Amino acid sequence: MGESDQRTWTETLSGRERVRRVAETLEGATPVGEIADRADVSRATADDELEQLADDDWVSETTVEGTKAYDLNPVRLLFDEVTDRIDEHSREELESQLAELTEEREQLAAEFDADSLSEFRDQLAEAELSAAEIRERRNVIETWKAIETEQRLVRHALQLYDDVVELSSPRTDVPSTFA
Repeated sequence: MGESDQRTWTETLSGRERVRRVAETLEGATPVGEIADRADVSRATADDELEQLADDDWVSETTVEGTKAYDLNPVRLLFDEVTDRIDEHSREELESQLAELTEEREQLAAEFDADSLSEFRDQLAEAELSAAEIRERRNVIETWKAIETEQRLVRHALQLYDDVVELSSPRTDVPSTFA
């Protein structure tokens, strides 16, 4: 961040807001001191705000090399991802995505003669492969894992679709108190 950007950052956002912004970008457990540095706040301010975020289930407390650290709450991330999919796609679009992902996974299974990712990994361990073949198979493993993750997210979205849409819709049967 440049000096001008840093000045704008500190002038337009409170220290607590900066801690929240930094917390939103965490990509793994991060010590409080590092979060404080990135947010340009005192360690006490960062610690206090992170404890509040943990109480609100946005982050979870952990340790890194014996130091208190925080990471994004994986349960919250899962629900955010599922609700984002529901907000962005119709039920029919999600069903189409699931069909496409299932087809991709079936193609990988057929191409490598393995019914599951664990079976494919077992083949990797048992086969005599060159370094290039091992790298290729590692790429296939990552692709297979990504497809399975996407399938799980889409299935969750389909399972929760009606409930999320209903709960997200404005209630018209309750009179407004703002009239």
